[in-house]
Amino acid sequence: MGKVVEKCGVKREDGWLYFINKDGNVARVQMARAGQKVSKKKEVVAKTGVKKESGMLYYLDKNGNVACAALQRGGKKKKKKAVKKKAVKKKAAKKKVVKKKVAKKKKK
Repeated sequence: MGKVVEKCGVKREDGWLYFINKDGNVARVQMARAGQKVSKKKEVVAKTGVKKESGMLYYLDKNGNVACAALQRGGKKKKKKAVKKKAVKKKAAKKKVVKKKVAKKKKK
């Protein structure tokens, strides 16, 4: 995917997030866990001093080396989905109640 920029061989530990900071060094910060308070202090693990170029993504690969890859820009635009309108319920017209006349029985 990407190419190795600097070999540093950083060994990762569980519970830490590793990234390349503004200065181009490998840094880490403790991951947030539910219900626990963690320090947001960043610590530098390896001083590499990588010069970052715009349009490139810098990351720590699985071997612990600094690697970079080109960022994807201006991809194909997605079509907008048609918004479904809510069905408006019409009031039912009231039927006129017609009372039937009861026929009277003829007396004999």
